[in-house]
Amino acid sequence: MTTEPPGSTRLDGTFAYTWDLVGDSAGAERIASLGVGSVVLQAAYHSVRVMTPHHPAHRIVHATHAAAYFPLDPHDWRGTRLRPAAPGWGIEVSDRFGTAASALRRQGLRVEAWLVLTHATTLGDRAPDLTVRNAFDERYGYALCPAQPEVAAYATQLVRSFCARYDRAEVPALMLEACGWLGFEHGSHHEKTAGADLGAGCRNLLSICLCEPCRRGIAAAGADPAVVAAAVRRTVDAELRDGRRAPDSFAESLGDQAARAVLGHRRQVIEDLTHRIAAEAPGRELLLMADGDPQVTGPDSGLDLSRFDGPAGAVVVKCWDDEDRSAARIKHAVAASPLPVIANVSVLDEPPAELARRVARLRAAGARQFRYYHAGLASPARLRALRAAAGTTADITPTQEGAA
Repeated sequence: MTTEPPGSTRLDGTFAYTWDLVGDSAGAERIASLGVGSVVLQAAYHSVRVMTPHHPAHRIVHATHAAAYFPLDPHDWRGTRLRPAAPGWGIEVSDRFGTAASALRRQGLRVEAWLVLTHATTLGDRAPDLTVRNAFDERYGYALCPAQPEVAAYATQLVRSFCARYDRAEVPALMLEACGWLGFEHGSHHEKTAGADLGAGCRNLLSICLCEPCRRGIAAAGADPAVVAAAVRRTVDAELRDGRRAPDSFAESLGDQAARAVLGHRRQVIEDLTHRIAAEAPGRELLLMADGDPQVTGPDSGLDLSRFDGPAGAVVVKCWDDEDRSAARIKHAVAASPLPVIANVSVLDEPPAELARRVARLRAAGARQFRYYHAGLASPARLRALRAAAGTTADITPTQEGAA
């Protein structure tokens, strides 16, 4: 199978779940008919409830916990508190990832493994001391902290186990989601936080982790973590109780030195983790879901892309929001990073007729490739829009917008 570099427009791809393909003999052919060259296939993923409109055997899949969709050797996980669970939903086969990947490769599609690293509520419940801890000493149980040695070891072992089972000819690329911190932003069951009207600055402050390893890392980077925590609490409470908006920047809330320490600690942890993962995946391309704003936490790692020194082959930038903001985000990432930029575009939210225009604009802004979210979740009308958008990208080259 091809291992062409990220500049190849032919490798524009789509996301898919294993349950979209296992048990559906027409699933891989349907994805291939979309005109894409690659598929980002779920290998380790968080809990979710989804529609499966195209599958012949089921209509709704409820993944009740984070799971690995490939067989694991129990000997690899002896003595560890963090161990991936097996899925108990969808069509039961011994190797869900391998079965789906084989079907995709038979259609001539490149398979990229989709690995979610630090988002796992079941594991957070099992080891709450390894989760993100905010300045109010409250835990986010869905968010494993990558500064914790056990969490980094878990993520590394997950990749090691995957690469031991599938060689790089079968799966030449790994897409890394949550290769960093998740923070305040998370849709919990019966979420009731919207009425507090928190601004982005306040949400980012509530996402700063102050667990013990993070405190040590911040201190090593030159700031007192107790002072950081006090500043976060003061600023957050001023917004919650008095309506005084938190500043957008950490520097305004924490002071320049403390802001640099927090962000420097984060960058170092993410770089270290990507280096460890790369060591377990020699010869494979790492596609890092990343956000160009280093204050951001979430499935897309917050990074100053101009300073990031991890071994990624490309950065994948989410473009699900307003078209102007998405184009600006791509333009910024292209200007800041020496790495190729892949645009992650949702076909689920906006009117399908607008997708081709958005894709053309993001390509003009400098996106080298696209990954469309999501072939298994989209209605027939949205799949038609995906097919049309994918058919337009091969002839589009960056214009003045992306060259600036």
